[in-house]
Amino acid sequence: MAEVERHEPGSFSWAELSTSDPGKAKEFYASVFGWTAVDNPMGPNPEDVYTRFQLHGLDAAACYQQDKAQAAQGIPPNWLLYVTVTSADETAKKVKELGGAVVVQPFDVVSYGRMAVCMGLDRAVFAVWQPGTHIGVQVIDEPGAVCWGELATPDADRAGTFYESLFGWGRRTRDDGYVELMRGEKAIGGIFPMDEQMKKMGIPPYWSVYFQVAECYATIAKAKTLGGKVHFGPKDIPGVGRLAMIADPQGAAFSVIQLD
Repeated sequence: MAEVERHEPGSFSWAELSTSDPGKAKEFYASVFGWTAVDNPMGPNPEDVYTRFQLHGLDAAACYQQDKAQAAQGIPPNWLLYVTVTSADETAKKVKELGGAVVVQPFDVVSYGRMAVCMGLDRAVFAVWQPGTHIGVQVIDEPGAVCWGELATPDADRAGTFYESLFGWGRRTRDDGYVELMRGEKAIGGIFPMDEQMKKMGIPPYWSVYFQVAECYATIAKAKTLGGKVHFGPKDIPGVGRLAMIADPQGAAFSVIQLD
């Protein structure tokens, strides 16, 4: 187990599920990843709860009841990926300068930190986190923990330039066209160039969170028995591992990978 005490700026540091049914979501992810749920009241209403998912007693992700206004707009349940920054305000300002958009202006989350929700040039949504008393995920590099962030977009070069300017990420393109995102010498995520079929299907650009698993086939089988669906895979990537994209029973998509 790798316990984390700090995330350097430019690191993927939190994953948060907006769901139509927190109760069912907690049951699903407890079975799939072995997470336990810690509920934290957020307001006077019983449904105003923020749930921290924990692995071995350490924060691994979170979920909350989807806002009714979002549901009315047709926004499906979804996972939101966070990137640690030194200043949420300065990062939000830079997003706009680079041509992106700020969906939710920077605000304080009590003493835990300060955040903003943004869009890249392709309108793929991500969040930035300026840590206060909460760093984000406290465990990495083991089954059930966040291990990768991936952007699916029709223009990998344009998106790569945007995030290079925003977070200082480097890029390394593999022979198959996949672009690895580098923080220093370490690959932390990637950009998947969307093909013509994905474009014709009307799939919008999106960020996907990856969770490490011990056995990809077993995880898929477990998810299916609990009402999940497989959107992609399993697929073997030589020298990397076996991966798949799964949707939970409420429709929120996430990816899993069994590393070589």
